[in-house]
Amino acid sequence: MSLVEAVGYGIAVVTQILIFPAFGLHTTLAQNLKMGAVFTVVSIARSFTLRRLIEAII
Repeated sequence: MSLVEAVGYGIAVVTQILIFPAFGLHTTLAQNLKMGAVFTVVSIARSFTLRRLIEAII
């Protein structure tokens, strides 16, 4: 799963670099890396929580 998370992080950062300027948001590479990390942690926490919730229901 670590490889999947690393790929997801990379995709998030590249997406931010490409999309943010289209919305008038100009960020540095360091800011993009930090935001990508936050989004990745939130995504992992969301997936973990939903998985546990569904397991508890079933």
